[in-house]
Amino acid sequence: MGIRINLDVMMARRKIGLTELASRVGITPANLSVLKTGRAKAIRFSTLEALCRELQCQPGDILEYAEDEADGEQ
Repeated sequence: MGIRINLDVMMARRKIGLTELASRVGITPANLSVLKTGRAKAIRFSTLEALCRELQCQPGDILEYAEDEADGEQ
């Protein structure tokens, strides 16, 4: 699994929509959607910082590491 994105959870907790958050952060709704659905391959620290500022959270609230089941078996 690797890195799990919990952006949708934080957005629901803060009751903010995709379009509004994208506008506040300064990225397109399409790019925020790619990040929210976990299809993004990378995130800039400046974007992560802006997301944390607007959602009043820590990076660990948005990003989570989850080991693959196969990785844990040796």
